[in-house]
Amino acid sequence: MGKSISVMSDDINLTDCVSIIIVPEVALKEAGYIKMFTVKDEAHAKHEYHAMAQMAYFQYQDEDLEIQELKSPVSIVCGEENIELSDGMIIGRVRTGEFYVLIHAMQNRKKILEAAYRYCTRWVRLDI
Repeated sequence: MGKSISVMSDDINLTDCVSIIIVPEVALKEAGYIKMFTVKDEAHAKHEYHAMAQMAYFQYQDEDLEIQELKSPVSIVCGEENIELSDGMIIGRVRTGEFYVLIHAMQNRKKILEAAYRYCTRWVRLDI
């Protein structure tokens, strides 16, 4: 099966994630807090992240985005990395290609999606 990213909390248990964008609430003020991980080829990763952020943002604008609300902190494990997220949003894709968006309760969905989309768009355009 190979490597994967796990996203676990009281609300959800995803163990077969292949790409993920982590957007804590603080990223609304400083985009540098956005973290991204993938188990795919790193050479094409920025395009995967951009596509995911764009898809989430546009689906939200079209009122077609399914967002699962989280009530508890989330633990994200990717290799040696272990991140605890108590606020913000997670945008991800599982091995089967399914796309998901998770958000902590009381977060501004639109602003967090915009922050992720802007960051990923700049990264692709400016090659940061």
